[in-house]
Amino acid sequence: MTKYREYNAQDVLNMAKDYMNPSDIEQVQKAFKWAEKLHAPQKRSSGQPYIIHPIQVAGILAELKMDAPTVVAGFLHDVVEDTPAELKDVQEKFGPVVAQIVDGVTKISQIKYQSSEERLAENHRKLLLAMSKDIRVIIVKLADRLHNMRTLDALRPEKQKRISRETLDIYAPLADRLGISAIKWELEDLSLSYLDPEAYHKIASMMDMKREERLAYIQKAVDEINAAVEELHLKDVEVYGRPKHIYSIYRKLVDKHKSFDEIYDLSAVRILTDTIPDTYAILGMIHSRWTPLPGRFKDYIALPKANGYQSLHTTVIGPGGRPLEVQIRTHHMHEVAEFGVAAHWAYKQNKGSDQQADTRDKDQQALNVIQGILELQEGARDAQDFMAGVQGDLFSDRVYAFSPKGDVYELAKGAGTLDMAFSIHSKVGMTTTGAKVNGRIVPLDYKIQTGDIVEIITSPSATPSRDWLPLVSTRRARNKIKQYFKQLDRDDNIAAGRELLSKRLEEEHYQASDFLDEEHLTATAEKLHLNSMDDLLAAVGFGDATPQAVVKKLTEEARAAQEEAQAQELQRELLEEGHEITQNAPAMSRKQGSHVNDIVIAGVDNLLIRLGRCCTPVPGDPVKGYITKGRGVSVHRIDCPNITSATESGQRIVDVQWEDEAGQKPNYTADLTVHGENISGVLNGILRSVNNHTRYVNGVNGHVTKGDMMQVSLSLGVRNLVQLEDIMAALNNLPYVSDVKRTFH
Repeated sequence: MTKYREYNAQDVLNMAKDYMNPSDIEQVQKAFKWAEKLHAPQKRSSGQPYIIHPIQVAGILAELKMDAPTVVAGFLHDVVEDTPAELKDVQEKFGPVVAQIVDGVTKISQIKYQSSEERLAENHRKLLLAMSKDIRVIIVKLADRLHNMRTLDALRPEKQKRISRETLDIYAPLADRLGISAIKWELEDLSLSYLDPEAYHKIASMMDMKREERLAYIQKAVDEINAAVEELHLKDVEVYGRPKHIYSIYRKLVDKHKSFDEIYDLSAVRILTDTIPDTYAILGMIHSRWTPLPGRFKDYIALPKANGYQSLHTTVIGPGGRPLEVQIRTHHMHEVAEFGVAAHWAYKQNKGSDQQADTRDKDQQALNVIQGILELQEGARDAQDFMAGVQGDLFSDRVYAFSPKGDVYELAKGAGTLDMAFSIHSKVGMTTTGAKVNGRIVPLDYKIQTGDIVEIITSPSATPSRDWLPLVSTRRARNKIKQYFKQLDRDDNIAAGRELLSKRLEEEHYQASDFLDEEHLTATAEKLHLNSMDDLLAAVGFGDATPQAVVKKLTEEARAAQEEAQAQELQRELLEEGHEITQNAPAMSRKQGSHVNDIVIAGVDNLLIRLGRCCTPVPGDPVKGYITKGRGVSVHRIDCPNITSATESGQRIVDVQWEDEAGQKPNYTADLTVHGENISGVLNGILRSVNNHTRYVNGVNGHVTKGDMMQVSLSLGVRNLVQLEDIMAALNNLPYVSDVKRTFH
């Protein structure tokens, strides 16, 4: 796939005409016209017409040769969320399949980002489950995310980093699991450019500096391979150089602690042939011409990756004695390598029986990914546990083992013989008594290596042991074992769960009987994605759910009501609190002690005046006064949340003003919050900037947020609003600062 290719609507139609029939083309064109009309008034963050985004998404899908409903959904994927159109309108115009895809993508888009780890995991859980309904939802969402990443520069830095992190954690691994490397590599490179721009540009610069030398070396290798291929008399062989992606080099630098000069395979040679026998013939020729490096040969044709990827990989001592990576595959394997499961939509019509069977196999691999997601959901304690399972079991490295009959089983790296037993079938796992690896008895916690021949020994009378839980590493096996014991001890677990919740409620000063009724327990079970209150109590008793977490959900409404009452009381107290200012002068003309920057109230004399600590007003700020009970007038900025509700009611509010807004001395406190990049020396840079405008720094506090951003709180002494705005402008001009705001307490 060409990077950053900009499509117009005609480009999409032309690509669709290459593989769709006339009625499909008509639907695609109809979808564009409707989307163009619906999105006409809208603009993107960049200021461009919004319709550009659906066109690009549909273009990416057409280049992947997706079927007509998917390309149509690409044009329409935002209409339900962003326009007056409803899902029933989509179904009436384009049918239930398109409506289902659009609905799945819409549900994903409605998942709002939350910064806490628990809520972020819950968002990702919803995202993956929404996509598991139809694999085409995944592919449309990947195309949508790819174009959003291509245009991410229009957003604020903190949002760029958040979206890039999510892309690297979820979307790029999904693209890899589905074999769509054309999207995977671009998502990874784009994410890195925002998450670590310094490393990204450094690697790109170093690659560019060695570009001429690298191209000359690769061209020499290509010429020698072409000459040797001619001697084999093979047809339709294509040989070309392939540059490495920046993110893959970055991972080698970080994970393997290599220097850039130690990475020799910045480019590789790829050879495409017509048939599988041709690939092995070329491999033999390569190994006879150049010496292969030990341990660097991989046969993914005989043992394909989980995502359907097939190729021969070898590294040899190439021209000039330098390592050369070579990949050999058929043209069809190359299509699968680039576009993964998406490639198989192009092979579904009018193909021979072998290709139809191959397509069914690849589609099944994609469905296995979805089934894996759904199985992990069944046994997860919470969203974080679910996400750990997804990333551990579905997105991890793989090993491949054989049964004595020669069947191949794919497992997460680190899996043991019990994990393999459960991957064969739940019944096999439940009745396992032992295992043999390569003909020898091994313990049940033996870690399987690629190429092992594993025989699972079973007995009809055998049952799982509680000691198995520490021995398994895959969530599937662990969940099945837990489910067995949950069912076995269900009544005891329900009673234990009720007792644990009762004890926890009493510790938190709640009346247990107020919450451990059917209504509260059933509602909480639904919130935690459990089927019934008994399932909830059993989960607590078994240890799958903590009493703390369940009590937090049980008492949610009660705590919200209590917090609302406390907030109202706090607001009243804040309005009556403040920094005391003396008032030994007549109204409209008095000086407050030695200050010249006074608050004056028309027609009122001898009142105690306090500046609100919650909003720290300074001379020049528009202000209002609140008449407290027996404590004078509390003065607040007019945008202070604590004065807003009182202003709306009009009660106990007086007009106040600064007698002198120019200010003479830095006697007024102003609080600021600064957000920016978490880089070395950032705090020193902020303090240097502040010191250029005021020497009165009353307090500094900084920390790193969960999004890996820096947040610094400043308490400063200033004369007036003019000086404060100068400080804020100077901070905003720092390259690593994203925003500066006045603080409300």
